[in-house]
Amino acid sequence: KVQSKRGGIMRKIFLVVFSGAIFVCLPAVFLASADENKVSGESVQDRRIVSEESKEYIVGVDDVIMISVLRPENISTIATVAPDGTISFPYIGQLQVKGLSLSEIQELIQKQLAEGYMKYPVVVVTLKESNSRKFFVYGEVAKPGGYLLDENTTVLKAISRAGGFTKYGSASNVKVLRERKEARGYDILRINIKSIMNGNSQDDILLQPGDIVVVSEGVF
Repeated sequence: KVQSKRGGIMRKIFLVVFSGAIFVCLPAVFLASADENKVSGESVQDRRIVSEESKEYIVGVDDVIMISVLRPENISTIATVAPDGTISFPYIGQLQVKGLSLSEIQELIQKQLAEGYMKYPVVVVTLKESNSRKFFVYGEVAKPGGYLLDENTTVLKAISRAGGFTKYGSASNVKVLRERKEARGYDILRINIKSIMNGNSQDDILLQPGDIVVVSEGVF
């Protein structure tokens, strides 16, 4: 009887300890699950933001895009925007895409495929390489030519990327040619690099796609 009584007491102690362990562990499990869901939710949201930003990208010459038809046929092609602003796509032929966003190109291809080629086509257009956002530096610099435009590229940074001035280059005689949006030709912005290097950074303007920086020869 004594042994039976002791056995009963031990079983009760075991059940109390076991129940307490479960009570302690369950919140940790739920918290871990909640953290995983939170991380997963944030990553999905980040991907959605990136996707939305990429759809607003305006396509230009030399950009490379991937066009995928998911339904009813499975077609995938990579196209480079030609100097005249066009690409070539099966069934449709030449398409003018310069100046359009990725979502607009997607809608254009989808619409044209639906007009006699495919029934209810599903098209996805993505950016593969961004090559159209360029600026150009010419004149008295070490490495004249075209360069990809990064964020916050100023005139001074542009000249630096082009290798700096030659011994004939004039730091006080620099021009930026900017294409007019509503008329033919360029607006001319005169930049004094010497003044910028003396601390007047407000004169160091940000470049835009297509800007041409011209460094003139100094008068000696």
